[in-house]
Amino acid sequence: MPPEHISALRAPPPSPVVGFILRLGHALHQYGTPAHRLEEQLRQVSERFGVEARFFSTPTSIFASFGPAEALQTSLIRVEPGEMDLERLTLLDALAQEVIHGKISPEQGAQRVEFILQSPLRYGRFITLLCWTVAAGAAARLFGGGPREIGVAALSSLAIGVLDQLTHRSLRVSRVLEPVAALLASALAVTAASVFGPLSVQVATLAGLIVLLPGLGLTVAINELATRHLISGTSRLTGAALVFLQLTFGVALGQRLAELLPMPPPLVSAPSLPLWTAVVSLVIAALAVAILFRARPADILWIVAAGALAFGGARLGTRGLGAELGAFVGALVLGMASNVLARIRQRPAVVMIVPGMMLLVPGSLGFRSLESLLARDVVSGVGTAFSMLLVAVAIAAGLLFANALVPPRRVL
Repeated sequence: MPPEHISALRAPPPSPVVGFILRLGHALHQYGTPAHRLEEQLRQVSERFGVEARFFSTPTSIFASFGPAEALQTSLIRVEPGEMDLERLTLLDALAQEVIHGKISPEQGAQRVEFILQSPLRYGRFITLLCWTVAAGAAARLFGGGPREIGVAALSSLAIGVLDQLTHRSLRVSRVLEPVAALLASALAVTAASVFGPLSVQVATLAGLIVLLPGLGLTVAINELATRHLISGTSRLTGAALVFLQLTFGVALGQRLAELLPMPPPLVSAPSLPLWTAVVSLVIAALAVAILFRARPADILWIVAAGALAFGGARLGTRGLGAELGAFVGALVLGMASNVLARIRQRPAVVMIVPGMMLLVPGSLGFRSLESLLARDVVSGVGTAFSMLLVAVAIAAGLLFANALVPPRRVL
């Protein structure tokens, strides 16, 4: 019999297993799993059932091929990137482990995936908007702002959160959220400075946009590039740069519109707040990030502790390595502690790593870099951009070192 007929007569991979793998991959991708973790998780499932498979993930699609090289069956899954959902990622990780260890069948696993996807969100709109508000206020304090900057940033973030809720169901409208939000935050900051007295417009604007800054996407992109997932990392890096440009455009437009108002008086010096307010702001920021990333209530305390470790490690590292490379120490401490706790608690390490990284990511540096370039301060803009990339590389290197020193038991 000719060889082509032999390959055509080979039995295809078991359809229930393939169905579970495709549904699991789609769900993991939808809730923010990076390419290297996603492909490794699907590889483990396929190896458990003896299915020869190959996976390739990008920020907007998954390619999955099953069978021998001469008789591949390939599936293409088009994915619209969704929001980070730590609770559903935890449930999907536990489900994958149950299927791998034979506790449930692939058919039952596929049904459970659909059940997880259709489950209602844990936190309602009111709590989500409250977290938008307090996260911006806490960020303003951590950026060195005073009471006025905190109030303006919180108001701006609340308005942006309401706008996000209104445009969430329309894909076309949601794609212009970033420039519209930046215009709103910039105009509110300049207007408040003109009406209520001197304040730092830059701090108020930056803190008001803190939830939308793509610092996490930038760091994940660098991490994917470091793990040799070049296409996914480059695409994600381009997406983060585009968001930065959209935010900068909106801020520039808001400042132009605000020129119609009387010029605000110059800010002589920002009022200093007690040190304890920074500690409280750090805890509030970590708590708000945990809820915005939809973590389970049982994980929130651990997330706040991880955020404190990351922030404290970065501060200590800054003293010895400098402001940029200090993030390496923070990421190293965060990654090691998260992997240890993940081993003890039998939970994915990303539950603590992702929120903790939000206190390290260089989103604010990227925004300030583009703002300097917009003001034609090329030297300052390029220098700040280099610092941003250095911080992102330091965070990615810290996480890689942490995984080498304390290997995680699970992919996620």
